[in-house]
Amino acid sequence: MEKPRIIFLGTPEFAVPSLRILIEAGHNVVAVVTTPDKPAGRGQKLHESDVKIAARELGLPILQPEKLRDPEFLDALRDLKPDLGIVIAFRMLPEVMWSMPRLGTFNLHASLLPQYRGAAPINWAIINGETTTGVTTFMLNEEIDKGAILEQVKIPIGPMETVGELYDVLKTEGAKAVLRTVERLSRGDIIPIEQPETGELKPAPKIHKDTCRIDWTWDGKRIVDFVRGLSPYPAAWMQWDEDVTAKVFEVEFVTGGAAASCGVKDTDGRTYLYVRCANGWISIRSLQLAGKKRMPIRDFLAGNSV
Repeated sequence: MEKPRIIFLGTPEFAVPSLRILIEAGHNVVAVVTTPDKPAGRGQKLHESDVKIAARELGLPILQPEKLRDPEFLDALRDLKPDLGIVIAFRMLPEVMWSMPRLGTFNLHASLLPQYRGAAPINWAIINGETTTGVTTFMLNEEIDKGAILEQVKIPIGPMETVGELYDVLKTEGAKAVLRTVERLSRGDIIPIEQPETGELKPAPKIHKDTCRIDWTWDGKRIVDFVRGLSPYPAAWMQWDEDVTAKVFEVEFVTGGAAASCGVKDTDGRTYLYVRCANGWISIRSLQLAGKKRMPIRDFLAGNSV
């Protein structure tokens, strides 16, 4: 069976395992499309996407269009005669692109669709206290994250698992799902299933800095889930004092203790730092003051007064 001619579209590190597994399996990736290099850091040096770096290592042709509707870029895609498009953490495609390949274009999404449509599905699943998530491959259409489902894999979320840890699991399991989807589409033995639209649907919108502020009037479990759903990036944060903020990476909920107003700190100055919440105390295990490095709480207390 002749392998399909694949156009692979992606940008961040999450997409890299999928690209690598396709090449390792001998699939025919005829081009990789990723974002243009962008200046970053203090020196404003041009930064290449993780997908571009991987594609170069694999010896694959790379396209970096400024605009996806650029006629020269679209002509270059047509000249490649693609059979299949794969999109992972890229951007919304115009119909002229996703409809171009003979077999269509599919996307890998880090949730069990239709739940957690949006830009930050891994974060929101943990923030909302879910115990199960997964990955979905689905056909692209004109609506965001609403195409027919090709494959889904359920994955448990550990009670203290952070978004960083779950990200690593999902990118690996997602790559396996991408490979299976490509092979089943190639054989023609996969039937797309339309997404159900019944029941409560939980969104996964883009996360902004204001989204990440801890509200100490919440109950303990909600704060723990909130912190781990943002750790290590972009990180939950608290107002440390009038002029300084602190990122918070690890916490535990402690019941009981003296009554106090929400947000009040308690510490022995050496081994623990507690902050009062609605139904107990939050023990902060690691944090980072603005402009400083991340520290375990003992190291932090050794050099800072509270």
